[in-house]
Amino acid sequence: MKKILAIIIVVILALFAGWYAFVYFASYSKGTRSGELIKFSNKGVIVKTWEGEISQGISGAQIFSFSVEDKEKDVIKKLEKFQGRYVKLTYIERFAKISWLGDTKYFIVDVVEEESPHFRNK
Repeated sequence: MKKILAIIIVVILALFAGWYAFVYFASYSKGTRSGELIKFSNKGVIVKTWEGEISQGISGAQIFSFSVEDKEKDVIKKLEKFQGRYVKLTYIERFAKISWLGDTKYFIVDVVEEESPHFRNK
């Protein structure tokens, strides 16, 4: 009986480890999005995650929410600096969200400041 219970526990742990490895290392898509950085914060009670939003339209009707992993120190510093400015985000999308890494499936890997297309001098 103890041997069967041990096998079941090992199988469950192996399935969880396989699922986590797949979700973390396999990316569903990679891409870029641009918009005005309207929110960036470190939130959570037990597990703190970095979360943000960019507005992709003049009226703010199209909001892109994203997360940043703690290991991306440069990205975090840039996003804090670029608050309220127009930015271009490079992201990877994972198959599922992992709650202790972030609230979304979109994880930012790079950010650059850009000129806003709405306020160009012509």
